[in-house]
Amino acid sequence: MTEPDKKLSAKQRSRRNFLGKSLVTAGAAIAAPSLINARQNQNVSAANAIVEGETMIKLKINGQVKTLEIEPRVTLLDALRENLGLTGSKKGCDHGQCGACTVLIDGERVYSCLTLAIMQQDKEITTIEGLATGDNLHPVQTAFLENDGFQCGYCTPGQICASVALLEEVKNGAVSYVTSDLNNPPSLASLSETEIKERMSGNLCRCSAYNGIVAARSGLRQCR
Repeated sequence: MTEPDKKLSAKQRSRRNFLGKSLVTAGAAIAAPSLINARQNQNVSAANAIVEGETMIKLKINGQVKTLEIEPRVTLLDALRENLGLTGSKKGCDHGQCGACTVLIDGERVYSCLTLAIMQQDKEITTIEGLATGDNLHPVQTAFLENDGFQCGYCTPGQICASVALLEEVKNGAVSYVTSDLNNPPSLASLSETEIKERMSGNLCRCSAYNGIVAARSGLRQCR
């Protein structure tokens, strides 16, 4: 304790200590946000360094492994069309509202415009180009031809892929919004027109060829 401090009363010394500690605390509080922001900026910079530029990925499409170098932001739809030349999947709304870009990923229907290509590595991707076996069309493709389930054909690839998924969903006992008995889901044989329309409501046809489309799907009730 210095000589001037000895002359201070206990009360005065206590007040001085309190003010000193308060200043230290206030300084730390002011500095903390700056330190946090600096750390966050470092993290952002590190993250940007990882995702900037193109990345090498492998996609299994229609049974074949494809290697391509793309930016992480590229959608599966753009990768299929622009990088791999698989133009069967169509870009309609590009917002996941029309269904023209529908493909199958591990057997489930997916809007390819809403998912990133980089997220689909190690998965089975099937596009409209991969449904037929040689010159033998998939039963759904045949049904669409026999029932005139299209007009301009732009939405047809997505309609067909979604219909293929619909068959598997029904076989696996999946229910829909209009299923009356959730404990007794419809079979392919008992699938009603109302069920078909509801289950395919995510695929739009601008030409309004819905009668032929529903007829094509109804004709698949005998599929096993």
